[in-house]
Amino acid sequence: MNSIESKLLDRRQFLKLSTGSTAALVLGFCWPLNGKDSVSGEDVTFVPNAYLKIHSNDTVSVIMPRSEMGQKIYTALPQIVAEELEADWSKIKVIQGDLNEVYGSQTTGGSASVRTQYDRLRKAGATAKAMLIQAAATTLNVPVSECHAESGYVHHSRSDRILSYGSLVALANTLAVPKNVILKDPKAFHIIGKAYKSLDGVGKVDGSIKFGYDFELPEMLTAVVARIPKYGGSIVTFDATEALKVPGVTKVAPISAGVAVLAENSWAALQGRKKLVVKWNDGPHAKLNSKKISDDLHIALEQEGTIIRAEGDTDKALKTAERQIDLTFEVPYLDHAPQEPNNCTAHVHNGICEIWAPTQNPGAAWWAAKSVTQFDDENIKIHTLRMGGAFGRKLQSDYVRDAVEVAQLTKLPVKVIRTRSEDLKNGFYRPSTVHQVKVGLDRNNKLVSWNHKLSGPQDGWAPIITGGADELAYDIPNQKVSYVMTKQPIPIGAWRSVAHTQNAFVHESMVDEVARKTGRDPLAFRRELLKNRPRHLGVLDLVEKHSKWGKPLKDNRAQGLAVHYSFNSYVAIVIEISEAKKGLHVERVTAAIDCGTVINPDGVRAQVEGGIVMGLTAALYGEITIDQGEVEQTNFHNYRLLKMDKMPEINIHIVESTEPPTGVGEPPVPPTPPALMNAIAALTGKRLSRLPLKSQLG
Repeated sequence: MNSIESKLLDRRQFLKLSTGSTAALVLGFCWPLNGKDSVSGEDVTFVPNAYLKIHSNDTVSVIMPRSEMGQKIYTALPQIVAEELEADWSKIKVIQGDLNEVYGSQTTGGSASVRTQYDRLRKAGATAKAMLIQAAATTLNVPVSECHAESGYVHHSRSDRILSYGSLVALANTLAVPKNVILKDPKAFHIIGKAYKSLDGVGKVDGSIKFGYDFELPEMLTAVVARIPKYGGSIVTFDATEALKVPGVTKVAPISAGVAVLAENSWAALQGRKKLVVKWNDGPHAKLNSKKISDDLHIALEQEGTIIRAEGDTDKALKTAERQIDLTFEVPYLDHAPQEPNNCTAHVHNGICEIWAPTQNPGAAWWAAKSVTQFDDENIKIHTLRMGGAFGRKLQSDYVRDAVEVAQLTKLPVKVIRTRSEDLKNGFYRPSTVHQVKVGLDRNNKLVSWNHKLSGPQDGWAPIITGGADELAYDIPNQKVSYVMTKQPIPIGAWRSVAHTQNAFVHESMVDEVARKTGRDPLAFRRELLKNRPRHLGVLDLVEKHSKWGKPLKDNRAQGLAVHYSFNSYVAIVIEISEAKKGLHVERVTAAIDCGTVINPDGVRAQVEGGIVMGLTAALYGEITIDQGEVEQTNFHNYRLLKMDKMPEINIHIVESTEPPTGVGEPPVPPTPPALMNAIAALTGKRLSRLPLKSQLG
């Protein structure tokens, strides 16, 4: 028997303890220590709030209000709860929460899960702990002040007696929930800040975790859609005669996205789709191509823009500047390309619409179902499934709408799936944008004016184009930022780091160009412009130290730097490249991040690594192109990803901080492409201002 077990109260001890008080004895019989109901003998679960369940077997279930898609919140969020709860980490489990108004917004995006849930999860854990301590004090008939919680037990310090959380759940359920609880001093943290292994790691390896594509229901059908190929097109006619002859195909019918083929399994559905004969109306954009879109964006820069930042007199400062530097930047459309293509299961039956979806936005999924069915609110139910990546793509609910429309064609549940090709050709893309930047310098080569005008495709939500453009951190007295929108039929959406991915590229490339054209060290130049930004300087100092910035390099090597603030976090990156006969090669990436209080350092490092890889992939290869009114890319052979043989060494350094936690998943992406571009400029002397760079690398 170990030391904890030897201190637990057995039945005889509990009865002895209770004999001194009739009330205590009654409590003992009504809410026994094993946490079971005295009449039924069934297990009891303590549910102090919407985020937490404590079971009579001592297991603690943390309810996940957000979606896990690889960003490791299935471990980080439980760590926050467990810290304040003083739980035994080995007893922590995670349950995915479905759509429920009690959680408020359940959208997973903007690197917001930890930073928005931090305080409420701490309070959830602290509240449960306070109630368990109260239950223990009542059981032991001692003052609350003499009890404390530790590793899943409540200890009575004076008598050295302890009670497990599981033994207290029944009594705790009867207590009033305290309105105010005292949170721990961060100096006392022993779970927050530790690199615990992922709680879902084993499930990913052994297959016990079911992702959207894995999900099954009894009698479920599988469906695919022959999608309208061109933007603005439509169905004229279709012939399903041969499709319906395929064994297993049960129904063929039109929906808003095209023609759906329902079958008993995915193979039959796919074969049936091949046999469909569809005549399409190509619509008004049948000749649209990437060159036309690029030309439109460049021409738009000739118009007056909507101003979103204006400080000083930029036009006058430019006119009177001793020197002016102008550059035009362009970035393409990008697809999210998650490893798991979009899918959704729906069942419309008896006036109820039930959905099982790997989604970042269960609220939007609900609205999609509502718009299709018009059912009463309470009859639409959303179950959030695990997803194999998303990066912003699953904020959209087009695939949910598909599933609901198809489900209305049958009384059975149906899963609508997409292939890789469908996903790439029917995305909501990171928008293509063009940026014109003009800067002015005085006779001392000091930056005195910054004029940034950008153009992008219109979708009614300007921040998806402009976000971060008006947040230039550098100390420049005269600044103007404006934008112009153009009508384009290409659907756009939030790609990892949203508009910061374009605007950081522009900011950091331009500042670097000014430094080099005025003969100054790019890091020292930034430090001068950021002298009033201590957290920017913190990551700059850290990355300078660990990248050995300024130290001599081999003749065929160079370094590039970028620093950027987004999603409340600060990231600086140095990329070292080499040049050989086969072209440029990324050798090493050194990154520093200040994301406030770190919940799980391994999770932070994993997210920074992933962000860097995604940023490099975008800079080197990423480009969605349009020809004849449709996307040209169909799979990873023509929408390339960074492969292992091109993977650089990555070193990540985290700023120690007691500030509130901030974003991690997205902030490493924006500074990565400009750091690479700046390294190329340092090595070759040539400033490249259009992405991607695929034609220039070996």
